[in-house]
Amino acid sequence: METNPKKKNSLKHVLFGSLIGTTIEFFDFYIYANAAVLVFPQLFFPSSDSTMATLESLATFSIAFLSRPLGSAFFGHYGDKIGRKFTLVAALLTMGISTVTIGFLPSYASIGVAAPLLLMLCRFGQGVGLGGEWGGAVLLAIENAPPHKRAWYGMFPQLGAPIGLLLSGGTFLLLTDSMSNEDFMDYGWRIPFIASALLVIVGFYIRTKITETPSFENAKKHEEEVKVPFLELVKSYKNQLIFGTFAAITTFLVFYLMTVFTLSWATSDLGIVKRDGLLIQLFSVLFFAVFIPVSAVVADKIGRRKMLILATAAIAVFGFFFSFFLSTGNIALVTTFACIGMALMGFTYGPLGTFLSELFPTNVRYSGASLTFNMAGILGAAFAPMIAIWLAKTYDVSYVGFYLVAAASISLISFLVISKDEHKF
Repeated sequence: METNPKKKNSLKHVLFGSLIGTTIEFFDFYIYANAAVLVFPQLFFPSSDSTMATLESLATFSIAFLSRPLGSAFFGHYGDKIGRKFTLVAALLTMGISTVTIGFLPSYASIGVAAPLLLMLCRFGQGVGLGGEWGGAVLLAIENAPPHKRAWYGMFPQLGAPIGLLLSGGTFLLLTDSMSNEDFMDYGWRIPFIASALLVIVGFYIRTKITETPSFENAKKHEEEVKVPFLELVKSYKNQLIFGTFAAITTFLVFYLMTVFTLSWATSDLGIVKRDGLLIQLFSVLFFAVFIPVSAVVADKIGRRKMLILATAAIAVFGFFFSFFLSTGNIALVTTFACIGMALMGFTYGPLGTFLSELFPTNVRYSGASLTFNMAGILGAAFAPMIAIWLAKTYDVSYVGFYLVAAASISLISFLVISKDEHKF
């Protein structure tokens, strides 16, 4: 692989630059997820039926997944045309502005139906920003990586997810512990949204110090750019787009079942208080964080595809045990359930970014990796908490597990039939 010595990123800038951006983006994304369960049903969706209010709140949660592919297409186009650096900065600002604005929104009691509409608009902006962020952050890492360590480099932006979740959950826990419920519902919940502006400023500064990746510079040097990356993807890489999307849906589903659904079910139906629910979530995220690098090491040894197949098969087996863990309010069982699920999440999430990126050549890689990942978000996560709550309340919690088994089966088939061509970096 040719490199441009004048524009070489240091290892520190590559890994920290990819990690800090996704940490900020996922922090912003997850504080909304926590608020959608703990705050928004009461403030933005008042209803005599608490279940209906929660479902309406989670419906706005899904908007970001619907807008993420738009962000992927938009930022991916410019990421493949003019470079990774500018696009990463723009995506970060899009997410940051949307998140801070949520912190200043008036409630339904103040402005009526305009409140949830504005909330939906901000959530849309969050999705667009994250849709452009993830793919660029992964490419920043792996397009600077040596071939035998591509999964290891590619796992650094993936670590932003558990770190962002720890920060968001920890912030909510600190606020609920230090404030009365009245103060928290009045203004306390706004603090993490507004404070995220400080993180965005730090991320913006770091991102401006990053130079273009060697892979993009080489593609540009050899005039390999395509006029419209999205059209080239549809024309030449349909197999990778379609089956890459289905291969990734289990990763999304297992994560949001372990976080949003489990927190909602534990606090509303199992009688676990909100503080304990947040503590369980935060503890389980440690398993998520630990097994991301473990999976990357294994994936570099046995291959990304094989690692993901093994992880997905294990998730399918796990799906059959939902009823055992979530039928009672036993905190030990719920905690064990969350920890196992998050460990499996780490195994599948660690090598996923590298796997999806390797499906596409440099000139459409930003668009291709981003679109497959975020289209999978629509299928695997956009309505997952709503579907899971409906299944659990209409039938039984075991049906939520069967939902996961069905998704894992689709992903396994996709891993087996997807194109096995690996493109040069």
